Amino acid sequence: MSFFENLKAQVLYNPEEPILFNSAFFLFFFAAFLCCYQLVRKNERGRVWVFTLFSLYFFYKACGAYVGLVILSAIVDFYLSNRIHAEKEERTRRILLWLSILINIGMLFYFKYTDFFINIINGVSNGHISPLNLLLPIGISFYTFENLSYTIDVYRKEIKPVDNFMDYLFFLSFFPKLMMGPIVRAADFIPQIKQPYNINQEDVGKGMFLILGGLFKKVVISDLIYQNYVQYIFDDPTRYTGIECLFGVYAYALVIYCDFSGYSDMAIGIARWMGFKIPPNFDKPYKSSSITEFWRRWHISLSSWLRDYIYIPLGGNRKGKVRQYVNLMLTMLIGGFWHGASWNFIFWGGVHGGALGLDKLWGQWNKKIAWFKATPARARLWKIGGVLFTFHLVCFCWIFFKAATFGSAWDLIHQVTFNFQGHLFFQLIGAYPQVFLLMAIGYILHFLPDVAEQKLEFRLGKLPVWGSVAVLVLFIWFLAQVKSLEPMIPIYLQF
Repeated sequence: MSFFENLKAQVLYNPEEPILFNSAFFLFFFAAFLCCYQLVRKNERGRVWVFTLFSLYFFYKACGAYVGLVILSAIVDFYLSNRIHAEKEERTRRILLWLSILINIGMLFYFKYTDFFINIINGVSNGHISPLNLLLPIGISFYTFENLSYTIDVYRKEIKPVDNFMDYLFFLSFFPKLMMGPIVRAADFIPQIKQPYNINQEDVGKGMFLILGGLFKKVVISDLIYQNYVQYIFDDPTRYTGIECLFGVYAYALVIYCDFSGYSDMAIGIARWMGFKIPPNFDKPYKSSSITEFWRRWHISLSSWLRDYIYIPLGGNRKGKVRQYVNLMLTMLIGGFWHGASWNFIFWGGVHGGALGLDKLWGQWNKKIAWFKATPARARLWKIGGVLFTFHLVCFCWIFFKAATFGSAWDLIHQVTFNFQGHLFFQLIGAYPQVFLLMAIGYILHFLPDVAEQKLEFRLGKLPVWGSVAVLVLFIWFLAQVKSLEPMIPIYLQF
């Protein structure tokens, strides 16, 4: 292949090699972006144009022609939000809002759920409707929710719509968060567009900590544990003993956390270097001592979105206890369905919804048993018990989230329940020493006190420029030594 043919193959979309933060091509993309961004950093319009064009190219490299969907949805919601803002008649404003909701949900439904409902119709009516086998546009679940929250906030008169289309396209296509979130609110992001580009040493240190930490979680912990252990267990649980399956679930809990939070951290860190502050998306969720606390720490941008745009509009806790439990269940079922067109995800959301309802009930009863937390020692034991219970409840739900079918999930649970063989524990560790070492590192880092992270961030922020470059080079060299040959597709990319 000639140089130009090779160059053409690199810069054009290749469905086999989508651009990812942990791909080699991203280093070249990011270097070119940084050079161009630095040239226009003092010009607000220049920053918007350069960032938007690079973001659209990033999305093209990730999913080809589907980049047109981002532009189309930006046009639709930019126009409708401005019409809603200008319109005085409440009935017309409501019609325009519902038009936006129908277009956004319709687009999401068409690409993500059409085949799911075709299969249901075929099953119920013994029909023979052929599935459409549509490719799911990457990131559609995330930017659809951003579009909806923007238009709803404009309708509620909580924000004023932007009057420049490029500003809205910039917000929607912002490449650090475009494919996998976090789900960013326009009210938090758009005002930052007008601010001058001015980053300080804290931004550099915080950004570097997030990027390096995110790469370590994604490439070292998540990818290696998944490729060397988890995928074998979940591919066919019946081939493994219960203790192997149980640790497969513990391993997957770490894999999905490190995969998604690592990618989110990288997105937030890159944005920080570019002068934009995005709220954290994870807060060490396995430290939670209740399922309610877990949802305050896990995928924070999604859980707060579901709360503000589904749970509260349904009535929240304002219409009595029974209605509150129904609203919680409906919200979590929708949250589960948002993850994918599968009964597994709906079941996953339903169990979480039921657990949240029971947690509310438990909270009322808990006030009557204050004896259990009357002394610091009892309170600590109570807290530890809550963390262990919540972790195992979440792990139980992860089985259905990860398993390809219901049958496969129950096979795994059957092995843990009826074929445990705990005496094989040390043989299991001996068979997978690197996996269990990484699991130990991952969980220790997860449960470290926050102050340890803050000290590391502070020290990174104090490094001179040459020191920062040296740390980056050393870290990239380290990743090159340990990473797998092919970058693993992030789990949440399918959502």
